[in-house]
Amino acid sequence: MSKPKVFIYTPVDQTGDSHRQLEAAGCDLKLSDVSWHTLDGDMSIIDDIEDDTAALLGVAVRKIPITREVMLKSPDLRIVAKYTVGTDDVDIEAATELGILVTHCPTEANWSGVAEGAMAFMLALLKKVRERDQFVKDGNWRDESLQGTFLGRRQDGYDGITIGIIGLGRIGSRLADLLAPWRVRVIACDPYKGDQQFIHHDVERVELEELLAAADVVTLHTNLTQETRGLMGAAEFAKMKETAYLLNTSRGAVVDENALFDALDKDQIAGAAIDVFEEEPLPKQSALLGLGNKILLSPHVITFNVGAGLTTAIPWATEHVIQAMNGEVPEHVYNEAVIDRWVERFGGQKLL
Repeated sequence: MSKPKVFIYTPVDQTGDSHRQLEAAGCDLKLSDVSWHTLDGDMSIIDDIEDDTAALLGVAVRKIPITREVMLKSPDLRIVAKYTVGTDDVDIEAATELGILVTHCPTEANWSGVAEGAMAFMLALLKKVRERDQFVKDGNWRDESLQGTFLGRRQDGYDGITIGIIGLGRIGSRLADLLAPWRVRVIACDPYKGDQQFIHHDVERVELEELLAAADVVTLHTNLTQETRGLMGAAEFAKMKETAYLLNTSRGAVVDENALFDALDKDQIAGAAIDVFEEEPLPKQSALLGLGNKILLSPHVITFNVGAGLTTAIPWATEHVIQAMNGEVPEHVYNEAVIDRWVERFGGQKLL
């Protein structure tokens, strides 16, 4: 029996330990020389996939889309395994129709890192950290323009601010937990979570329009779906307070960037912090680059922390591939609707 072929189209394991583990298990490995950190320009991997490839393994990079055509290249393809939490580079509907598993890696280091990063963004904006730093470096000392925002309720009657979380899943609920000691009002909108989720994390359930009108900070923690694409547009920014801030650490396409630019340029909202963009890397001609301190920009590295990031996901993704090659359904299947069909096609059929 020939060895099952595994194509790692965006390698992330610099140690090579997981590659050796896959080879020791009996896989025939092919590694791309593409660096997902520096990828510039759209590309296709269809010509790199052999007709009997059994697994694709990589990170979520929209510039290398895993399309229906890509998956059809190999009739033996069992799994598209992602090192990342996100899977929006994969045509999930096509994978499900074709009976192909898509797995992802929602490690705590990844999703909780997003919550911590959002907290850092929030404090940087509210406390004007960048502005104070630059003011001193420019040779100045103290100014009323450097006044920050006090977050929590005080004994003198100050009510504190309101944080609005859109999406109360892993990340949104962890952010709510991080905010608990700050004595702020936390509200959230998530039609897919039950009341128990809101109660457990001490969050007030509201509808989207109420959240936009009430929140001093609106922070996005949703998946990218047809429903959430363009969720924040001109109409939504018009409903926010002029003093409010927007944070986006979810997916770039959740926000209409042209509408965001207009809202910031016209002072409809006070500022924004953005880690994800409609096009990545952010084009050098992007209007967002000309907004100065109205916007804090980050190159989609919100979980890029020492000892974290994708490092902890490598063993998960590796095990997902090995399980699929053994005819077993792995943990963390993203397109769960495919499982029954996949079991009919590959269940119990060992390739290792």
